[in-house]
Amino acid sequence: MNLTITNIKRLGRTERESVTIEDGKIRGWNLPEEGHGETIDGCGGTVIPALIEPHAHLREPGQTEKEDLASGLAAAAAGGYGSVVCMPNTSPVIDDPATVRALQEKAAGLGLARLHVAAALTQGQKGEALAELSALRDAGAVMFTDDGRTNENARVLRLGLEYAGSLGMVVSVHAEDATLRADGVMNEGEVSQALGVPGNPTAAEAARIARDMEIVAWLHERGNRPRLHVQHLSSAAGLERIREAKRRGLPVTCEVSPHHLTLTDERLRSFDAVYKVAPPLRTQADADELFEGLLDGTVDCIGTDHAPHTQAEKERDLLEAPFGIPYIEVAWPVMYTRFSEKLGLEKLVDLMTAGPARVLGWDAPTLEVGAPADLMVFDPDTERKVNPKTFQSKAKFCPYAGETLRGWPLLTVVGGQVAYSAEG
Repeated sequence: MNLTITNIKRLGRTERESVTIEDGKIRGWNLPEEGHGETIDGCGGTVIPALIEPHAHLREPGQTEKEDLASGLAAAAAGGYGSVVCMPNTSPVIDDPATVRALQEKAAGLGLARLHVAAALTQGQKGEALAELSALRDAGAVMFTDDGRTNENARVLRLGLEYAGSLGMVVSVHAEDATLRADGVMNEGEVSQALGVPGNPTAAEAARIARDMEIVAWLHERGNRPRLHVQHLSSAAGLERIREAKRRGLPVTCEVSPHHLTLTDERLRSFDAVYKVAPPLRTQADADELFEGLLDGTVDCIGTDHAPHTQAEKERDLLEAPFGIPYIEVAWPVMYTRFSEKLGLEKLVDLMTAGPARVLGWDAPTLEVGAPADLMVFDPDTERKVNPKTFQSKAKFCPYAGETLRGWPLLTVVGGQVAYSAEG
């Protein structure tokens, strides 16, 4: 498909431009329109590379009542994402090459956001024996992780980092000490004490990161090539452990989720399980420090940890409801509205495009001639309220419902094909 998008602006420029796409790549800017196939009006929006999601739960196989590839990748495209890395804590766990290939083949035929599969680090995500990492990589897996479970066995993690490092692959971890977390369902602190609800202390995150950093340091000093990525960082204490590791020159990266930047444990005073997530929402002081981590470069990228469940599951009481917040299609408007001025738009774009690419070892996306035509056009000015009933995701709820946001995606193009258009 050949396509020209007109009436758009690039970052840092004021003039209206057009981009022509041919055979899945950017052919050029401001070319004569004749003979270039379909033309789409970009409505004066701003164009950036399509976002990259390093951490989403699409629930397929086996949990399709919550989400499936079609609904999850449609939601991602509606949110401006061109690429999505799906987590392996499905039923069954994504720990064999055949499942990796099957998911990729199914997603490729949908014409939505591009799917990349994270495979389990250990068999069944049980933390006992490594999965067939080389075969999984050869099948197309882009990351190894037991996300959804913590890596309690330090020796198994050490072996996984060694093996994955030899393959040039990153290991991503849910950094939380399960014994310190215990039965905590929210942040341990003033609010949990007032509510009489079991708490999860920040020490659970910080202690596990400290342990993992020592494993990485030991392997690094012995000439190995470990690459460790810490998911959904939630606390000031955890962030400080990452800072220390980076000062030591260790091959460590981390991500922060929008909900840990914009929501706090105060929301749980309502006892509404829509705010129940792992790791939990922390205090405003933690959120403020995580933002400082964005500013100073300690945080490498933004990942939503999109985690859909059924409405019935999230309507259970706070102790029984599952952990997880779904909102991939409003993550960009949330971040744009809250932080584009404080961070600077170029920095925000980097955190949600080139940042995840660097973590995964991919080339940074660009809008240069010859680059893959993965791009997003968004409206920087028009305000609109979040209405979960209109979501592409099967999860028709989110913690930002009713909030007025700007920056809504107008168009998402993936590999030169329109994956989402606000015009329908």
